Amino acid sequence: MEGIGGKKLVFAINGERFELSTVEPCTTLLEFLRTQTRFRSAKLSCGEGGCGACVVLLSKYDPVLDQVEDFTISSCLTLLCSLNGCSITTSEGLGNSKDGFHPIHQRFSGFHASQCGFCTPGMCMSLFSALCNSEKTPRPEPSPGFAKLTVSEAEKAIAGNLCRCTGYRPIADACKSFAADVDLEDLGLNCFWRKEENKDVSKLPFYSHRDGICTFPEFLKREIKNKTLLNSKEYSWYSPVSVEELQSLLGSEEADNGTRVKLIVGNTGMGYYKELEHYNKYIDLRHIPELSIIRRDSTGIDIGAAVSISNAIQALKKANKGIPGYEEAVFKKIADHMDKIASEYIRNTASLGGNLVMAQRNQFPSDIATVLLAAGAFVDIQIGTKRLELTLEEFLESPPFDSITILLSVRIPFWEQIRNVSSKTQSRLLFETYRAAPRPLGNALPYLNAAFLAQVSNYEDYDGVILESIQLAFGAYGTKHAIRARRVEEFLTGKLLSVDLLFDAIKLLRGIIVPDDHASHPAYRSSLAVGFLFDFLRPLVDSVGEIPNGGINGAINGFPIDAKVESNFDKLDNTMRPGLLSSAKQVVEVVRDYHPVGEPTTKAGAEIQASGEAVYVDDIPSTKDCLYGAFVYSTRPLARVKGITLKSSLIPDGVVGVITVKEIPKGGENVGARSMFGTEPLFADNFTQYAGQPIGFVVADTQKHANMAANCAVVEYGTENLEPPVLTVEEAVEKSSFFDIPPFLNPKPIGNFSKGMAEADHKILSAEIKLGSQYYFYMETQTALAVPDEDNCMVVYSSSQCPENAQIVIAKGLGIPHHNVRVITRRVGGGFGGKAIRSLPVATACALAAHKLRRPVRIYLDRKTDMIMAGGRHPMKVNYSVGFKSNGIITALHLDVLINAGISEDVSPVIPYNMMGPLKKYNWGALSVNMKVCKTNHSSKSAMRAPGEVQASYIAEAVIEHVASTLSMEVDSVRVKNLHTFESLKVFYEGGSGEAVEYTLPSVMDRLVSSCNFHQRFEVIRQFNCCNKWKKRGISRVPIVHEVMVRPTPGKVSLLNDGSVVVEVGGIELGQGLWTKVKQMAAFALSQVLLDRSSNLLERVRVIQADTLSLVQGGFTAGSTTSESSCEAVRLCCKALVERLIPLKERLQENMGTVSWDMLILQAHLQSVNLSASAFYVPDLTSAQYLNYGAAVSEVEIDLLTGATMILRTDIIYDCGQSLNPAVDLGQIEGAFVQGIGFFMLEEYLTNSDGLVVSDGTWTYKIPTIDTIPKQFNVEIWNSGHHQRRVLSSKASGEPPLLLAVSVHCATRAAIKEARKELLAWNGSNASHSTFQLEVPATMPVVKKLCGLDNVERYLQSLLSNQQKLSLS
Repeated sequence: MEGIGGKKLVFAINGERFELSTVEPCTTLLEFLRTQTRFRSAKLSCGEGGCGACVVLLSKYDPVLDQVEDFTISSCLTLLCSLNGCSITTSEGLGNSKDGFHPIHQRFSGFHASQCGFCTPGMCMSLFSALCNSEKTPRPEPSPGFAKLTVSEAEKAIAGNLCRCTGYRPIADACKSFAADVDLEDLGLNCFWRKEENKDVSKLPFYSHRDGICTFPEFLKREIKNKTLLNSKEYSWYSPVSVEELQSLLGSEEADNGTRVKLIVGNTGMGYYKELEHYNKYIDLRHIPELSIIRRDSTGIDIGAAVSISNAIQALKKANKGIPGYEEAVFKKIADHMDKIASEYIRNTASLGGNLVMAQRNQFPSDIATVLLAAGAFVDIQIGTKRLELTLEEFLESPPFDSITILLSVRIPFWEQIRNVSSKTQSRLLFETYRAAPRPLGNALPYLNAAFLAQVSNYEDYDGVILESIQLAFGAYGTKHAIRARRVEEFLTGKLLSVDLLFDAIKLLRGIIVPDDHASHPAYRSSLAVGFLFDFLRPLVDSVGEIPNGGINGAINGFPIDAKVESNFDKLDNTMRPGLLSSAKQVVEVVRDYHPVGEPTTKAGAEIQASGEAVYVDDIPSTKDCLYGAFVYSTRPLARVKGITLKSSLIPDGVVGVITVKEIPKGGENVGARSMFGTEPLFADNFTQYAGQPIGFVVADTQKHANMAANCAVVEYGTENLEPPVLTVEEAVEKSSFFDIPPFLNPKPIGNFSKGMAEADHKILSAEIKLGSQYYFYMETQTALAVPDEDNCMVVYSSSQCPENAQIVIAKGLGIPHHNVRVITRRVGGGFGGKAIRSLPVATACALAAHKLRRPVRIYLDRKTDMIMAGGRHPMKVNYSVGFKSNGIITALHLDVLINAGISEDVSPVIPYNMMGPLKKYNWGALSVNMKVCKTNHSSKSAMRAPGEVQASYIAEAVIEHVASTLSMEVDSVRVKNLHTFESLKVFYEGGSGEAVEYTLPSVMDRLVSSCNFHQRFEVIRQFNCCNKWKKRGISRVPIVHEVMVRPTPGKVSLLNDGSVVVEVGGIELGQGLWTKVKQMAAFALSQVLLDRSSNLLERVRVIQADTLSLVQGGFTAGSTTSESSCEAVRLCCKALVERLIPLKERLQENMGTVSWDMLILQAHLQSVNLSASAFYVPDLTSAQYLNYGAAVSEVEIDLLTGATMILRTDIIYDCGQSLNPAVDLGQIEGAFVQGIGFFMLEEYLTNSDGLVVSDGTWTYKIPTIDTIPKQFNVEIWNSGHHQRRVLSSKASGEPPLLLAVSVHCATRAAIKEARKELLAWNGSNASHSTFQLEVPATMPVVKKLCGLDNVERYLQSLLSNQQKLSLS
């Protein structure tokens, strides 16, 4: 694009000047960064602006004011052509390994805030932007080492950034360490000070904004001042500077019928409405002054349509200042609500007008439209030469405007309150906004939003409040656009508020807010509308003689809390302080017996992960002849494939061809994945077996072109003479569609079930549980690069948890020997089991295409395709029958479990075996199970972190909860009664139970009760629930017993001439700290040769990438034990090296006295000592299996009007044995727990009726964010002493803590039980409030349904009934 005053497109990246003469106008900044520069820190993860992995800093210079504006943007959505004259800063630009790391990088590393590292550069840039902008505020200068940032701003800076590994708490600590108002005592475990040491900012990497990064280089300022930077109209990119010029452009394009035109401001709409077709012309609206104006007068404020949402928020906050009276709250509350739209890096470029136009044209569920509708906003539009002012309501209700209709500006009026006509009246303007969404801080579309504006008066002659006028707006509930509920407004206006009036208004509203047929949870959405209106008006009904000052700020208030209760609660609760998170405790005991093993050292490579220099597969530079692939997948579950064609009109340039099953070479097999139980085809051959099955592999010159071509592929299906697909486990049972479970994996009964049931006082028969799936949501999607090599060989770089398996499958597919295939994996951007078997088809398809075309081929799956093909966690249907005594002791349990495995075995036959470990955590008396692994026409389900175990742990708790509710006993007492003694533990776990001293669960449970004040909090919660109608709290204590298996693992250690150490292990670094622990083990084991702890060997050790031709038998990195087994393999290698070096050391000491490490290794080289050792660690029978113990207490608060659940606090004690690295294990515990919160509370992995995944992106699939984790998150790593059969007495930490997240679900159930008790009381019912099934995940609609979709009506009816009784008496 010729762009710059007849010159070129000019911009800066990290201070470097870039000049482009030609560029495709649809090129995004991220695409350019990753393919045309050396800067790879910005990552592609979702491609929708929903995850923050691609966040960079954009800086703009205003030559008139001589000011630089800095803000974050989503580089995956920002078009490169829109950056003319701008400067971009990425994480490499802050600092790097060559020039020195930035304090942000160093603190992220030091606070253990990076695990897989894929999200970390984006996190760093979000924080850096907050630091930059805080320095521009007029706040006082902070103390040295701090910024002007506040703790609240630091936490919110990363609210839109997703992380699947850490659990967010350490990231928040790293961010808060910069805040001027931080209490350093509140910051968690870090490498800068020990717990007992003085916390001093001088110990942190020093930060000063005066030494800061220059975000806008001087050369670019000079060019702007000299006016050499002007947009041109070449190469289809137009930047009009007036409305007239814009009209002229649109008019000429209208005459040219074949031209597709796109109007651009921030291009953020592309994240929601995926664009598959090509645009001929792009028109940038940001340079038209009239569209960028912000103007305030005495009647209101005008905001141009091209003004960003962030700037609109700032304008409203400024306009709010100085407005007399309560009217100022209208603008403030609009601004506060808009702060919850998307994420900051989206709001920074998304335009106010673009949001409204999407709502008008595309039925986008806009928050802005709803809020401005209630505020009585107007819009100015231009149609041809005619300019119109419409109310926002008229604008939204008009037929969708065409592309030549221009939205110019939005006007929000000032609202004046009614003047008091006499001293006997009191009047006030009330305004509130509402939204119910899965994430409190935004970055999630609402189920429903609303905004209400009312003029109310209180007359001395009346006992109550009169509604003089009211405006009620509702939106985003599954309708075309936001609406005004005018019939309700008319009904209420001019009337004295009362309970019966409110009841009638709500009944009327129910008939108006009716979601369309396609909307999910329609009854829930309608109930939200009722709840919000009730929340708005109830304080006016409750107040007699006065109007509440300021309304209720969009929150749901219950009745006042008794002062004594509130005081008691405050003493025990530390969650209600400013900011998202409260101070948390991390209790670890550092054991230095095996120094540096046991030290909480920082994660190996954390700083280069933060700076973006860590190399993932997609960061490997492409050669010039490299091609890119994309999968064409089936959308039908069982059909005949008649053919694949690409829509000729949509095929982009650069498409090379489509690889199908026909391209498999002679001697090769159609195999895409394998496990010990069977194989899975790479491509559908004649028939598709499930929706999402690969049919072909499009190859093109760029990833974008490959994706576009795959999206325009048309597959012709036929279903003649085919049986219907098997899509449910019930259908699988009917058709006997099962996979075999090998006898050694088939669970055996324990005890005599019939006898146990005969001994029972009570029985529950055939109760049912259904559990859904969960998606991995690794930040790095599946990716591979295949490079043909000499002699018919293939080198494949794969993001894989099992490179050895990839090698085998690729060799089978190509029909070549295994030694012709070399698979290399350096690091993986998150795996959680999804990069094991499910990574194999991706690597194999690349290798097949590379083999066929004799050119390198790579792929980076887009998020949608990844989610459709991934498989995920196993859904299940469970029926149980249980017998128990009247005192709560269980005598027998039988389970019938149907496991949905999908189309192939994968690892599914092992799931029944996995489930037994957590199931047996309680003494059931007798336990019998009947498990079937069902073959269905779904994508193959695979191992996901704690596969089968997390479901089993939930099943156990569901049984306990059911028994307790049947007996009307406290659940905690039933849990305690059924915990194992060591004798019963031995019966249930046989060889895995270990010694009596190792059974720490009873001690863990007791310690947890004491450390978290469980019993005191239980009583305070009881009082809280008595005093609050619309919020309820629950608390739950849950134990886990998790059985793990240690697998054989190889290792290799080599000592180089300079004394540096190279280590190879079979395990893959996924973010779990495997390399870190291995480095520590190597340093410890090698130090035995000198017996000198002062020699810092740790810094001399490097762990290198896995290479299947260098280290064989690597196996799987899975099951939580690969770190410890890799460490033991390395220890064995080092032991061999030490034995070789000791004789030499002794000879040298005789001659020289003291011998240094460097001297010893140099002499060993000179004397031809073998300085490389390999080992293959095979655990013996006594150490191959062991039990992990832990417990958690979680406390939640639910909102009875919305179903929202807030996790107030979680306390965990986890037995880690003697931790190899407490910092790494702490991160694993917290991260696993938060991933478990996702499974139990948030994540819905939904499919359509054909089994095709429809939760296929960040818009529809919600993993936990910083605002959905426990507000206070306390973790203690229990050092249970020496375990002789463990690796240096250590125990696993990767998966078991995930099971503890069921405590949140159980606490939510306890809160719902309290809500149902009150609901039934309002209804006058004697039915049981405690016997109900809480689904997984317990999303807002699920919780609200159990609390009563009509609870407001029932409450009002009870009030009216009581009033009637009083009047009669």
